[in-house]
Amino acid sequence: MVSWELIYKATVFIAEEMGAALRRSAFSPNIRERVDLSCAVADLEGRIVAQAEHIPVHLGSFRVCVFNLLNWLKERGLELEDGDVIVVNDPYLSGTHLNDIAVLSPVFHKGEVVAYVVNKAHHVDVGGPVPGSINPLAKTVYEEGFLIPPVKLVERNVSNEDLLKLIAANSKTPHVVERDLQAQVAAVGVGVRKVLELFERFGGKVFEAWSEAVSYGRTLSLKRMSDWKRGVYEAVDYLELGEEDLTIKARVDIGEDGVRVDFKGTSPQVEAPLNAVYGVTYAATSYAVRAAMGGEVPTNEGFYSLVEISVPEGSLLNPRKPAPVSGGNLETSQRVVDVVLKALAEAVADRVPAAGSGTMMNIMLGGVGETGYWAYYETVGGGTGGRPGRDGVSGVHVNMTNTLNTPIEVVERSYPILFTGYAIRSGSGGCGRYRGGDGIVRSFKALKPCTLSVLTDRFRRGPYGLWGGSPGAPARVVVKKSGGRVMEMPSKFILNLEEGDEVIVETPGGGGWGPP
Repeated sequence: MVSWELIYKATVFIAEEMGAALRRSAFSPNIRERVDLSCAVADLEGRIVAQAEHIPVHLGSFRVCVFNLLNWLKERGLELEDGDVIVVNDPYLSGTHLNDIAVLSPVFHKGEVVAYVVNKAHHVDVGGPVPGSINPLAKTVYEEGFLIPPVKLVERNVSNEDLLKLIAANSKTPHVVERDLQAQVAAVGVGVRKVLELFERFGGKVFEAWSEAVSYGRTLSLKRMSDWKRGVYEAVDYLELGEEDLTIKARVDIGEDGVRVDFKGTSPQVEAPLNAVYGVTYAATSYAVRAAMGGEVPTNEGFYSLVEISVPEGSLLNPRKPAPVSGGNLETSQRVVDVVLKALAEAVADRVPAAGSGTMMNIMLGGVGETGYWAYYETVGGGTGGRPGRDGVSGVHVNMTNTLNTPIEVVERSYPILFTGYAIRSGSGGCGRYRGGDGIVRSFKALKPCTLSVLTDRFRRGPYGLWGGSPGAPARVVVKKSGGRVMEMPSKFILNLEEGDEVIVETPGGGGWGPP
């Protein structure tokens, strides 16, 4: 007799294998080196049954993305056929932002749909007026790039080359987008073949195994939460928009059957790219709950079914179209985690750390080179918060970003950029019984004229400490012009760089835990 766990673990590995295939075949350093991608397997009802350990903001949004796509098709009387691949990046359907292009394909066995495989990858440029497409000054989603509704990129195993060219032509780096999209299609092809092999080998036992895995995920998650103090806990934190503070407020209700989070009191949506679509809000909330659990828990629909959120429509965390959302996926998601964890600290004091860096520190560069336009994107890590029994970790990506470092050698080989410094920002972690981890100093010079676009946060308020710990040092960006002028920059800006201009990025340290 085959154990359900064997089939479930094989399904998880399929998601991992899709990710490996995508990474190996991707063209851009952002996907190939930073591994800014995620993969999952859903059952025929669209429930996530297995996901790889990739990017938290992608993974939690898959639940929203797949349900939205299947409902979108159903409402229009459309059906997917064997060999079809849908592509979409509309954030209000796919659940993140325009740079994250999602592809989904059905798996057919004996003429019937038995599952869906899906992946997302962050494309460095999907159009719009700034390199990297994440426009700090956008007032609508249409200023953030090319919006793709759900459409078949592959139909019955035949690629729609005209559509592929159309999508690529709307990027400032068309050859990169085209090849990365082909890599995504190839990766879901791997997923389809592997899931089909499961069904050919085990038949209907696969459905039974997935059902058991979901049930086990729910049961184990409830067990992990069984010692949490029941009750309602509240927390608030802020995002920076010019001189204004945008409020994110959470009311966390811990009960016998899971966690409910109400974001009533959060600021209304804004004409700036800090709005987070519902999928991002759900991803960040579920991540915070999962992180507070500790231990190994299958992260599938069993877990997700225990996390409910209520978000006022038209708010910063559930905006109405066409509000811009590129930074909601990046910066606002980080603050949602900070707020939910801060509330959970009251109930699970022995597991929740002080705030981590709280920003993805998004740096985008681009310009016209000898072979056409080039665009570069990276996030820079920071410090994690001090935690019960241990200091925070220095110089890592924190919470909703789980990417790797882009090697300096790869960047310098690919773009007209020269790095002048890369080090731990010593002393930037908050003091406490357990210190916060330190941030990073990363600096570079432009070797040719280009445009710099920065979207980040935690410039005015450092990451909070817990239980008497001090906050971490705030972020800072300085531009040293080649003529000698030194410019102290805000957290969100666009600036033209000349040859020889140097940019110095200092990321926040984590907050301290406990009194020093």
